[in-house]
Order: sequence, then C-alpha cells, then structure tokens
Amino acid sequence: MHYFIVNPRSKGGKGEQVWGKLEKLLNAWQIEYECYKTEKPGDARTFARKLTEGIKEPRIIVAVGGDGTVNEILDGLCFCGPVTFGYVPAGSGNDLARSLRLPKSPKKCLKKILYPKYHKQLDYGVVSYGDDIISHRRFCVSAGIGMDAAVCHNVLYAKSKKIFNKIHVGRLAYIFIGLKQLILAKPSKGYLVLDGVKKVEFNHIYFISAHIHPYEGGGFKFAPKADPSDGLLTICVASFKEKKNLIPVVLSAYLGQKNLRKGLKTYECREARIHVDRPMAVHADGESCLCQDDIQVQCIEKKLRVIV
Repeated sequence: MHYFIVNPRSKGGKGEQVWGKLEKLLNAWQIEYECYKTEKPGDARTFARKLTEGIKEPRIIVAVGGDGTVNEILDGLCFCGPVTFGYVPAGSGNDLARSLRLPKSPKKCLKKILYPKYHKQLDYGVVSYGDDIISHRRFCVSAGIGMDAAVCHNVLYAKSKKIFNKIHVGRLAYIFIGLKQLILAKPSKGYLVLDGVKKVEFNHIYFISAHIHPYEGGGFKFAPKADPSDGLLTICVASFKEKKNLIPVVLSAYLGQKNLRKGLKTYECREARIHVDRPMAVHADGESCLCQDDIQVQCIEKKLRVIV
C-alpha cells in the first residue's frame, strides 16, 4: 500500500494537476493506494503522524507538493517502524528534487516509487528555538536565520508568487522578493558555537544557513559541498562590512558556481548554536519559524529512507 499526501494548492494549483495525472496512472496500473489531500497548513504533518504513529509494519509515504509539503510530512513522521519516503515534486522551489536529481516528469517519478531500484539513507536536521517554551522543527533541505529566512517568509504570503506560478515561472518569485530583501536587509552582530566547543564571532551578519542539501530558496546553491548522508551540517555565514559584497555571493549561488566569492564562510559540524543581537527571521525548508535571536540546529544521521 502506498500512502499519498497531496498539497493540491502547491505552485498555484499544480499539485492538483499533478495528482490528477498520478491518480489516472495508479488506477490504470491497479495499484493499491490511499490519498490524503491537505486543505490548510499543518494538515500534511497531521496526516504523516496518523499514518506512522505506533505503526510497526513498513509504510511508504509519498509527498506530492513542494518543499514545504515535504517539510510538514518529515516533521510529522513517527519512526516506530520502517518508513520509506517517496517524492513527486510539484512546488515552486523543489530544492530537494533538484538535489536528488529526481525526474521532472510525474510519471517517471511515480514509476521510481512503485518499482524502486535505489534507496538512500539521508540525514535530516532539527532547528530548536524559543525562550520559555522550546519548539523543535525538523528540516530536510536547510534552515536559516536572517535575510534568506526573510525571503522565505515573504514568499509564503506574496501575491507575486501566485502570479509567477500561474505563468509557470515560480522560481522568479524568490528572485524578485530576494532583491527586495537585499535592499531592506540590515546586518547584526552575533556568533556561532560549533559542536559546543568552537565559538566564532561576526560583526555584520546578513544570514546564517544550515544545510543538509546544497540548495535553498528555489535553486540557490549556497552549500555546494553539502552531503545529505555524511552526518554533518554545512553552515554558511554571510557576514560583510559592506552590503554590496553580498551581491556576487548571491549571484554565484544562483548560477550554481562551486567557488563562491570571498566572504561567505562555511563550516561543518554535527550541531551549532546561532546567536544574533536582535531578532531575525528564521525558516526551516522555507517554512516560517517566526523571528528569533537564538536558535540551535543539529543533524540526525541517516534516519530518512528515500526512494531515488
């Protein structure tokens, strides 16, 4: 049995269109399946928890949507028994699909899921935040604080995203809003503590991102060396005395260049504490974790079994 969790509203309704194609194929091929369609934020998390909580036998959970849908499902999964994860991308950013090099064709993705040849045991991350009550949220691709998170916050609610999605150029929403946030961005002082032992201080932080996979924000390759199965986070720190020095770094990441311009600091660790002197936006796989001044990120090694 395959359990599909579908976000019909992803990418301005593309999720519904993709599911329509998949449903016809599943019925034609006489595959047993159940479908759970989301109606509001949090539904995918609830479905994933209900499908896996207390279940000892193997389960195959398939996401149809974008990175936000994947994030909610990951956040809801209970690893009581063997869980295998499949993904049919139907979002605006699709950073996980890009990293795993999944086919763009829904039919080809479905065939991989129904007749899998390869699986990978992948890491995932956890971001923790809050003062009186500590919240924890898993992430599959990346988490971050600062300008990258501010872009994600704005993309979630931007009217321009809906317009770009309708004309099938959803990635442009990230670029359009990214340019706006670049103009508005103000740096902060802060520091990193890596694996509880190494403290690194910065005076002009624009953003700090923690990566499981190389991409974030709809194809920006900030962490080209990130390996999703090495048990480590790749931490990227954009700290510049002059804002103009941030531009070539963002451009290089957008173009996918491996050798980013001078100024973007990278570190590898299993966990990190990030502190900034004023609250800044925080995201997990593009989903809002509000504004914080202290967060912790850690890597959970090879816990997620994924069909590739």
